[in-house]
Amino acid sequence: MIIRDAHYIDGTWCPSDSPATLDVRGAATGEAVGSVPDGTARDVSAAVAAARRAFPNWSGRPMAERLDLLSRLEEALAERAEEFAALITTEVGTPLRVSRMLQADAPRAALTNYRQLLPHLPLEEKIGASVVVREPIGVVACVTAWNFPLQQVLGKMGAALATGCTTVVKPSEIAPLSAFLLADIVHGLGFPAGVFNLVSGTGASVGEPLVEHPDVDMVHFTGSTGTGRRIGEAAARTVKRVALELGGKSANVILDDADLPQAVKVGVANCFTNTGQTCTAWTRMLVHRSQLDQAEELVRTRAARYRLGDPLDPDTTMGPLVSAAQQDTVRGHIRRALEQGARLVCGGPEQPDGLPDGFSDGFFVAPTVFSDVTVDMALAQDEVFGPVLAILPYDTDDEAVEIANSTIYGLAGGVWSRDLERAERVARRLRTGQVDINGSYFNALAPFGGVKQSGIGRELGVHGLLEFYEFKSLQFAQT
Repeated sequence: MIIRDAHYIDGTWCPSDSPATLDVRGAATGEAVGSVPDGTARDVSAAVAAARRAFPNWSGRPMAERLDLLSRLEEALAERAEEFAALITTEVGTPLRVSRMLQADAPRAALTNYRQLLPHLPLEEKIGASVVVREPIGVVACVTAWNFPLQQVLGKMGAALATGCTTVVKPSEIAPLSAFLLADIVHGLGFPAGVFNLVSGTGASVGEPLVEHPDVDMVHFTGSTGTGRRIGEAAARTVKRVALELGGKSANVILDDADLPQAVKVGVANCFTNTGQTCTAWTRMLVHRSQLDQAEELVRTRAARYRLGDPLDPDTTMGPLVSAAQQDTVRGHIRRALEQGARLVCGGPEQPDGLPDGFSDGFFVAPTVFSDVTVDMALAQDEVFGPVLAILPYDTDDEAVEIANSTIYGLAGGVWSRDLERAERVARRLRTGQVDINGSYFNALAPFGGVKQSGIGRELGVHGLLEFYEFKSLQFAQT
């Protein structure tokens, strides 16, 4: 058991205002693996006050000093990468071999990019008789989800600290332990007191007081669209800036001239990464009607190759879902799809067969695929956040675009075609924040975020840094 009994506030570990604690449960077994404090509004106020006090000095420091501390943080994270990977695998259920890359190594890239990009970012501009300057916005509340916990904390606090802002981090209570390990590292590196603060708790006990606090200048949130709506409403009462990275229902559009086996292979892997607990997952596979049978067989074959079990076992290729509640939610989506007439290709709502001894109570769902899904079905509209793929047939490129754009979401997507100009034409018509063409790799320098109800603002790269600045115009008298 990992017992964390204090928040990190103003450069020190502080007992919580409340004796209440929250259990952290291992995704593979359902057993308690740790506990953290369930904080209060008083804890939040102490953290925000510390961040407010630290802001003038931190924002006034030379950029090189701030970036040097971030560089040292990168080095320390690299030294403890294996520890982060195993910890997040235990909390979230990501297979260890995937965690090493996506949960431990990839998050550091955000810090590297911020360090390299910021010195070249113009912070002043002459416009007529005015000088327009960019200034750090102030105290930033970083509220993160559980599916990629370290990535989300570093992506937010890294940009905030680089630009001169100070932070209060509220990690998800479902997977908070990696954030506490990060705070240990920050403390050991000698970051100035109050620059980075960590308060754990639920949305009600800590999240709401943090979002509503009048001395918080910006809320940077990753999570569900429903929670994002509530945060937007609460932040509006004190006219805060918000950046919201929310849900998705991304379409993988496979045009009829594409390399179908390759498109299916990459599409299935994309959908099922992290057991489908990924906001950018291509959960809708759009296939030309003439290729539907072939695509189904290819998908069925790919899904059958997944090995479910202990996520710490290097042979496991799909781990459990993060919690019993998430397992129940995903099973509910599967049952609703069956009730609405979608045709089950493989998987289903039952606990998967063949789990290793000792893991029968883990939060597992088998890789599940439906075909003959229509746009009016819940499975074509609602974010499932589990290993569930919907195959939708189409007849023309125009119909494929219409289907792809038919949800409230617009976060990610893919287009496949041997004709790159045709693929680009379709990609440009998709209302989404990013589109991969023929299986391109994720670009951590490009802006990440969504349109419609997938969010507001962007993370990563130059555009992620710009979120943390305000404009000021210095007007000079004409002589």
